Amino acid sequence: MTMIVRDLRPDVRADAEAFSDTRRLALPYMLSTPESVVHTLTHAHPDARFGQLIAEEDGEIIGTAQISVAHDSPEPGQGSANIYVRPDRRHRGAGSLLLRTAEERLAALGVRKLFAWVLDEPENLAFAERNGFRASRSAYFLRLDLAAGLPPRQEPPAGVELRTAADFADDPRPVFELDAETSSDEPSDIDVEFTDYEAWIEETWKHPLLDRELTTVAMADGSPAAFSVAYTDGGTRYATAMTGTARAFRGRGLAKLAKNDSLHRARAAGYTEAFTGNDTGNDPMIAINKWFGYEICAKEVRHVRELG
Repeated sequence: MTMIVRDLRPDVRADAEAFSDTRRLALPYMLSTPESVVHTLTHAHPDARFGQLIAEEDGEIIGTAQISVAHDSPEPGQGSANIYVRPDRRHRGAGSLLLRTAEERLAALGVRKLFAWVLDEPENLAFAERNGFRASRSAYFLRLDLAAGLPPRQEPPAGVELRTAADFADDPRPVFELDAETSSDEPSDIDVEFTDYEAWIEETWKHPLLDRELTTVAMADGSPAAFSVAYTDGGTRYATAMTGTARAFRGRGLAKLAKNDSLHRARAAGYTEAFTGNDTGNDPMIAINKWFGYEICAKEVRHVRELG
């Protein structure tokens, strides 16, 4: 058997389909479509040097890697490589070859500290340890059966209006500014300076998974105060990509209000499964998601190693 690692070809539909299928099999808690795979590759910021690698065995794609440089961090020399192999094609060397290729490429780009997400399963953790990684923070994947029901819909309090991202189609900048502020407060191993509006338009606002009609924005006193960003796969699966509140409006339950509205509209639109994720130390948001009915379905651990 011959194993090779190569770049995904964005103009070859079969590559994008196999990449997406492999990711869904290895990580069923995250949405992926061929369109989103190609979009992520072709719309990434040039300074991220983003790449999508494929492990191919005798013509069959069995593993994937996404690699990038943390170009928007004030600390240089950081990067990431997230590797996933089809569960039924493990122990064939695909993961090791993908990791070695990713490390060589990123090291050549000046990356000295490499981060990787690893599923919290004995086999995956052992692979990371064998390759010199050490564990850092962790995060949960959560799943909600939308068909099983939701807490009652909440009416917004006085001075608060619920809108959708689609209402900002002519001028998305207020949504960008809200996203930038809330994202900067998210737990992360890599500090991010979220300032490039044009890059955000290309990477985020035009992302094929983003469902603007189901993304709820809570307006307070005429300003965007909180939002819950919805991703959908065009089938039955919905995911919350981000939920957050601007600092000036925290403590008023607006993020919970926005997420409740988005979930109710997602169920009305025919979506049956909802997914989200939380840092394991984010107890307030975990409590909110459990109130909605989410259950923890998996955990992954961020790992880091020094290169060179």
